[in-house]
Amino acid sequence: MMRVVALIGIPGIVIATGSAATAQTVSREQAMRAAVHPVADSTTMRAWLSRVPLTRDFPDDFDATLRGQGPVFVIEMTTAPGCVPCGDLWSKLSALGTRYGWKVRTIGAQEAMIRSGRLGLPWVGHPVAWARPIADAGKVVPIAIGTDHAPNLARNLYLAAKMLTGVRPAVGVRAMSKFTGIVGVPAQSRGKR
Repeated sequence: MMRVVALIGIPGIVIATGSAATAQTVSREQAMRAAVHPVADSTTMRAWLSRVPLTRDFPDDFDATLRGQGPVFVIEMTTAPGCVPCGDLWSKLSALGTRYGWKVRTIGAQEAMIRSGRLGLPWVGHPVAWARPIADAGKVVPIAIGTDHAPNLARNLYLAAKMLTGVRPAVGVRAMSKFTGIVGVPAQSRGKR
């Protein structure tokens, strides 16, 4: 069984097979500098999102794939109290879930950190979202680190579904152009800005 994780925009790609992993080591600090933009309010979040390009071109099988795979996949995301990007991501994923028939649920921070560790990902904060088959908690593909535009999230869901149903991981990884990395500011550091 091959597990694939891609952090595009954060240096390094992790491809794990069984317990062995091949990866470029990425420290938390490198990840934060490269791709994470902490925000504490919706104005700052919207300003960062305005700089993120929108996916405009979709393959012919886009809608059919998302609708057809919806019943067998779940989207899981982390959240935290007062996390503005978490609320934004939740509303966009919920709308996509309703449109395409995907289940959306939250997972706790502890479960998310353990999952990230098992996949060799640095923990950068909330929100993080993954897609996985309902019947297999071990096969996960990250679809968002932070929030993003709805078309970009839909693109990432499509690519996750393709990778989890047989498309070669390298093809899907190249296609996932980036994650925005717009995350909530941890409560203890809000007063230090």
